[in-house]
Amino acid sequence: MSVESTTLDNGMTVLTHNMPHLESASLGVWVKSGSRSEHANEHGISHLLEHMAFKGTKTRSARAIAEAIEGVGGEVNAATSVEHTGYFARVLKEDVGMAADIIADILQNSAFDENELAREQQVIVQEIGAARDDPDDHVFDLFQGVSFPDQPIGRTILGTAESVRGFSPAAIRGYLDRNYTGDRMILAAAGNVDHDKLVRVAERQFTALEPASRSEPQAARYIGGEEQLETEHEQAHIILGLEGRPYNSDGFYTVQVLSSILGGGMSSRLFQEVREKRGLCYSVYAFHWAFADSGVFGVAAATGRDEVGDLVQVVLDELRRAADTITDDEVTRVRNQIRAGLLMSLESPSSRAGQIARQQILWGRVIPLEETVERINRITAERVKQVAHQLFETDRVSIAGIGPVAHLPDHDFVVSRLRA
Repeated sequence: MSVESTTLDNGMTVLTHNMPHLESASLGVWVKSGSRSEHANEHGISHLLEHMAFKGTKTRSARAIAEAIEGVGGEVNAATSVEHTGYFARVLKEDVGMAADIIADILQNSAFDENELAREQQVIVQEIGAARDDPDDHVFDLFQGVSFPDQPIGRTILGTAESVRGFSPAAIRGYLDRNYTGDRMILAAAGNVDHDKLVRVAERQFTALEPASRSEPQAARYIGGEEQLETEHEQAHIILGLEGRPYNSDGFYTVQVLSSILGGGMSSRLFQEVREKRGLCYSVYAFHWAFADSGVFGVAAATGRDEVGDLVQVVLDELRRAADTITDDEVTRVRNQIRAGLLMSLESPSSRAGQIARQQILWGRVIPLEETVERINRITAERVKQVAHQLFETDRVSIAGIGPVAHLPDHDFVVSRLRA
């Protein structure tokens, strides 16, 4: 179950978790570069670059890339987040080298053909429109923006139609050269994979990488605020948020436990009180987004126009009550849930490859499962209540709403109710 690690001369880290009982392997390159790495004139370029990576290289067309992977029964995909971007594939064990070669090719030799770029820009503009049409998605964009206003970390990952249409091949190459450097890139694989062979492939295929990055993202500053967008949707989609904890903080796992106790499932406090007892909504849940240097804790729900005020008051009362009444039994239940999730993730090579890559990016090393479980097991009800008081006794909150939100309480009401 151990993870092997090698750092190449160009700064790239190669990680493998061998699962010899499998016939397949998942592998990919995760880059420590996402939407918060963008300059003001680059809004959405990280996501556009992810799309363009599969649109052809100097030696392979977009069709050739797809046929090479699918011709051996494999799958290839990519994803962009706030802090990193991943390009990954799943193939049979004998095709690991071929998949690594393709990923290396698209990351170092993409052609960025102007015709392909124009088509993909139009695709992303449609994607932006679809996200705007979905209040479940759009409200989270508003929430991120009011939590971290006027900062890269607070901007949408997709960008705007105007910004996406404005990017040229030269602009994409400039972003790529600045951020896609060896020290920011992790080649990770899990499944039936030989570490030494993958290292040799990496040494041969990733020769064009510069070894060191030339910039760091702007530091995050949680500020808070409110934005309401009155629309004709049937439901009011609302999010209430507070400053959370970064990944490397002492309180990270404690806030994760708090989030699960409050709104992590059907047995959670918010689900039971807001939905089951009072019938104020169909869905309500809590979440904690952690970043390298900040975080945000939130509660999301959707309800009718006339129920907005009552729902917010009940949620705030439950948050305040939790800070004094969380029990050891609740903490034990959530700790067991987290442990089960960690163990289950080890059974999926795709999940495991992504997990070890992200850990390397965030912590500079792969965290042994035993270490994570030991940290979680140290969390007590008293510690959770202490952190809850720290989070909830604040004068900075984030409020976002879309739909019939005329009765959504404002910032001052939320703060006063939390501190009552």
